[in-house]
Amino acid sequence: MRTAALAARILLGLLFLASGASGFVLIGHPPPAPSGFAGQFQASLFGSRYVLFIDTVEALAGACLLANRYVPLALVTLAAIIANIIAFHVAMAPAGLPIAAVVTALWTLVASRYRPAFAPLLAATPPVPHDAGAPAALDTDSARAS
Repeated sequence: MRTAALAARILLGLLFLASGASGFVLIGHPPPAPSGFAGQFQASLFGSRYVLFIDTVEALAGACLLANRYVPLALVTLAAIIANIIAFHVAMAPAGLPIAAVVTALWTLVASRYRPAFAPLLAATPPVPHDAGAPAALDTDSARAS
């Protein structure tokens, strides 16, 4: 499982680093637009240059995965991007769903190795960190004791 997760992390990192970097090359020459809503959506992303923000996030997250640094942060960031990729393909371009499924499977495999890092994000009532310099109003333990 460790080897599979390592391979998935490297593949996912390469995929998003290359995808993000290619966006900077393609900004002046976007790929041919698909038909229908998908084409209109692509035209608005490239026309507004919003795609540069998306590509920057993808490239940075991919670089983090390849460097094995800030992997949980990269995975949380990529979760949002992958959710948008899936939504795009479900709503506008179903032919790309198999690729989205592969990317989701790779993400899930990598995320399973970092599951403990996600535990605080999924807690119904997250623990409040105890900081000696925090104001008393933020210290929930002293508020309960009073």
